[in-house]
Amino acid sequence: QVQLVESGGGLVQAGGSLRLSCAASGRTFSTYTMGWFRQAPGKEREFVASIRRNGDSPNYADSVKGRFTISRDNARNTVYLQMDGLKPEDTAVYSCAAKAPYYSSYEYWGQGTQVTVSS
Repeated sequence: QVQLVESGGGLVQAGGSLRLSCAASGRTFSTYTMGWFRQAPGKEREFVASIRRNGDSPNYADSVKGRFTISRDNARNTVYLQMDGLKPEDTAVYSCAAKAPYYSSYEYWGQGTQVTVSS
C-alpha cells in the first residue's frame, strides 16, 4: 500500500512558476514509476509527466514539454513537478500517481492539489 500526498499548489500569474511535491509513504517508493496528471473543470484527466524508478527517461505531454520538469528523490520518498512558464490553460487539479513494476496502469493516487494560473 502506498499513500501519496501532494502539496505546492496555489494561485500564480501567467508566466510564473510553481513546484509541486508528492510525498509517498512506504519503503517501496523507489521501485515505482511515478506520474503527474491533471484534470481541469469539465475535462477528462490527462497525463502530464512520468519518471521511472531510477530517475531516467522522464516523459512529458507535448503541452508541457520544455516548461515542466519532473524529478524524484528516492531518499525522501518524494517526486516533484517544477512548472515554469505557466499558462492559464495549465489551471487544473494536479495529482500524483504510482505504478508498480510490471503493472500497466497507475495503482495509487493522491488527493490532488489545485493550480490556478491567472491571465
